[in-house]
Amino acid sequence: MAAFHYHVFICTNTRAPGHPRGCCNQDGAAALRERFKEEVARRGLKVSVRANSAGCLDQCEHGPTVVVYPEGVWYGFVQLGDVTEIVQAHLVGGKPVERLRLNSECVNTRSCAHKPRPGAQEGPSL
Repeated sequence: MAAFHYHVFICTNTRAPGHPRGCCNQDGAAALRERFKEEVARRGLKVSVRANSAGCLDQCEHGPTVVVYPEGVWYGFVQLGDVTEIVQAHLVGGKPVERLRLNSECVNTRSCAHKPRPGAQEGPSL
């Protein structure tokens, strides 16, 4: 069997309600994973694209989060309505969806505009 061309990891991690970092699954990530799987199958891409559940991707403030490999393109705040666009533009067309792409300053960094600030009472505004 040939290797997959793309691996899509959808965070489905669950945290307690009210956790300061948020939670991708409370935002519907389980349904998001199912939508990716459906769209990949509908387009006949199952032999070249694998959509997987992922545990915490440590991008909770950007959730629901999705990462596409091998390029390592990170998407944040992904909603069900975004799946068709990601599949068509990125997985079929090879061009990431820039409006959903997380800035490199936000991925795996200690601080970005979306992360709670120490001592802050509320989360940052988006």
